[in-house]
Amino acid sequence: MTFDTSQASATRPNVSQQSFGELMGEVAQDLSQLMRQEVELAKAELRQEATKAGKAGGMYAGAGLAGYMVLLFLSIALWWGLSNVMDGGWSALIVAVIWAIAGAILFASARSRMRTVRGLPQTTETVKKIPLAVKPDLGGER
Repeated sequence: MTFDTSQASATRPNVSQQSFGELMGEVAQDLSQLMRQEVELAKAELRQEATKAGKAGGMYAGAGLAGYMVLLFLSIALWWGLSNVMDGGWSALIVAVIWAIAGAILFASARSRMRTVRGLPQTTETVKKIPLAVKPDLGGER
């Protein structure tokens, strides 16, 4: 496969008559435009993904409410069932203690998992390196 240089030279500007400063200005302008376009693309993608995540979050909330209602009515049924065997107050206390134990176990588990959260360590490190990558290398004069 051959490459037609006449088409490439027709689309490429003649840079032989431009100064180094002009060329660097064009590069900076092109880089700036590229960065703006990338940011706009990221914003569009983020909006689209946020919409999807919002809908999924609403569905999770509905599922959570339904699960809560199931647990509520199962608890009432257990309370009512135990009240056939013992006093209603004692059966309510037993159901409440069961839920207190479940809550304590979930709290302890959540607390131990939260202690392992470290944020964004890799992103933090790479963002710190960006200014160093943009600075010119002065040959060890730092």
